[in-house]
Amino acid sequence: MPEPADPEVLTRSPLKGRGAVTNATGRFERERRERVIGGWPGDNPFHGASPDGWDVEKRPKTEVAVDASRTIIARNQSPDVPFDRSINPYRGCEHGCIYCFARPTHAYLGYSPGLDFETKLLAKPDAAALLDAALRKPGYRPAVMALGTNTDPYQPVEKERRITREILQVLSDFGHPLSIVTKSALVTRDIDILAPMAARGLVSVALSITTLDRDLARIMEPRAATPARRLDAVHALRSEGIPVHVLAAPIIPAINDGEIEALVEASAEAGARGMGHILLRLPLEIKDLFREWLEEHFPDRAERVYSLIRQTRGGALYRAEWGERMRGSGPYAALIHRRFEVAKKRAGLASKFPPLRTDRFEVPSRAGDQLSLL
Repeated sequence: MPEPADPEVLTRSPLKGRGAVTNATGRFERERRERVIGGWPGDNPFHGASPDGWDVEKRPKTEVAVDASRTIIARNQSPDVPFDRSINPYRGCEHGCIYCFARPTHAYLGYSPGLDFETKLLAKPDAAALLDAALRKPGYRPAVMALGTNTDPYQPVEKERRITREILQVLSDFGHPLSIVTKSALVTRDIDILAPMAARGLVSVALSITTLDRDLARIMEPRAATPARRLDAVHALRSEGIPVHVLAAPIIPAINDGEIEALVEASAEAGARGMGHILLRLPLEIKDLFREWLEEHFPDRAERVYSLIRQTRGGALYRAEWGERMRGSGPYAALIHRRFEVAKKRAGLASKFPPLRTDRFEVPSRAGDQLSLL
């Protein structure tokens, strides 16, 4: 595993291409150290190093280590999601979305949910082999496998590692149903696997698109594909007969909620069959990371944003109750939901994913297996 970065909080402008402003220690660490980088040359190790104040050599670069997990299928019993099993090829995500609800999971590894989450990644190179073995177990019963529920399976490192592609091939060989959520146009690379699966009723894809504004997207999701490329991916997938939805996640009050109707219209024009949305969630360390990000990029409306968030969470910044954590409550949350429903009805978009088939599942033979006499 990579060594955790220096657990100091750097109160300064964010690094180019990264989402988090700081790298605070995780909640399980015994100590929390904080250093304020001011404007005094003697106190600032980055002073004068480059036009933006940061020495290029000191910028955190992405490191990828091997995840030694011996299981690959994660199980859940949440009534808020339509699946009970999922696969995450990577831990951490280079996309750097500041609001990512997976950030707190990095604390379990001794890393910071801040910059470490974006720069200290763990890959699972044995994922396909582990999945093959799991699906061959006598007691296994197929149900939709979700890919991309925690971190993005098509984040930049996938272009080289190709772990997600190997997983897709295993699921295709077994005739196993699959749903994918991603912010990356790289998903189109695997159309050669996904299109035949779609023809058998085995796959659906959701592209997460939170804004049509390229500049806003670069602030919210610094290393994800541009909104235009994601819409192009929607069109490319639909053109190959692959069921594709758009997921507007998250909707952030006073940041991107003004784009709801435009997002729905653009998604329909690109060929999406349906659309869903999730209201901003701020559990655990995310609330602090989000506040730092908000005050850095939108200081003029930070208090307005937090006021609206509290209006959707019963006066708190976050409530984790089943049925509410994704949608929120109160008049403002209801208004957002109503706007989506009206816009989707006008555009002819569905709210739910199409059902996938489980009766195609069959364990393929392997070299050396004894042939059946029947």
